Amino acid sequence: MSTKPSIWQRMGIQDWFLTNNGTTSSGKSKPLTPNQVYKYIIEEFRKSISELSFAERVVFYHEFIICLNPDDYREFIDNKKGILGLISQESVDNFYEILNKQVADGKKVEPSSNKWVFRFVSHPDYKPGDISFIGKLLPDSTQKEENLRVTFIPRQTGLAQTFDINNDILKDFIFYSEGYYEIPYVDIQKPEEKAISDSQRVVLARFETTIPDKAYSGQKLEYLMKADDIVVSGNEETREDNHIFRIPSEWVNTPHLKIRYNRAEDKFYVASFGEKTILNENLIERSDITGPKWSELPVNSRLILNGIIGVNIFKS
Repeated sequence: MSTKPSIWQRMGIQDWFLTNNGTTSSGKSKPLTPNQVYKYIIEEFRKSISELSFAERVVFYHEFIICLNPDDYREFIDNKKGILGLISQESVDNFYEILNKQVADGKKVEPSSNKWVFRFVSHPDYKPGDISFIGKLLPDSTQKEENLRVTFIPRQTGLAQTFDINNDILKDFIFYSEGYYEIPYVDIQKPEEKAISDSQRVVLARFETTIPDKAYSGQKLEYLMKADDIVVSGNEETREDNHIFRIPSEWVNTPHLKIRYNRAEDKFYVASFGEKTILNENLIERSDITGPKWSELPVNSRLILNGIIGVNIFKS
């Protein structure tokens, strides 16, 4: 009676991993840990970028088939329930860190799919501690591929080996429904697109003013400073940008002030272009808009513009 050849015999690498320079491993192999599986996925992802990318285009896998020994697989499912999903999520978080560094280096990062797919599977020919990785550009792709690239690490040697296998061999792997994880792909932003929306910005300071004009009688005007540089301007101001603090009064010059936040010092500075500006009872020297002269602007200060309009600054 003939014995069915193992997957390794059909790949032609039976002798490569079942021997360890003529010696056999002694003792029972330790089961794989979540950290070993996680680091292995990250390593293979980095390797896929270096192997698949070309010119300035970064190419990477979107589907990952991670094959384990059946006992190792059941250990994760039965005794570490949910850990494979966490490994998948943490892996994707690390993928984005890697890809963002590629973007920062000026590389072009565009996905080949709108999702990440992880399939944790097992094979009876795998020994305890064995682990392999198969990557695909398009999850659930129906495109016919001649071969799949597999990276396999046998416990006996601990040395990674990469080789091609035919797609038909995949039918011997055992796929589990609980070992399938799908995570939507989030677009990697280009450097010029990384600006945070105004609603998401941290408020650096809060300004309050009361306008003596009848139209605003009894009303307090508030402005939240979210940009590092803002301009305080009068009613002739036509710009509606978020960094413009428009005070609708003829007593405020257009522009009147420029206020800057120095992050390194965690301090505010002010330059005056208006006819007259008083800061905490001290006159600020008027400067040209092309050459601002900066004065420190302490929080909880009071500015008086042209002797009429009072503006208070508070730390957010």
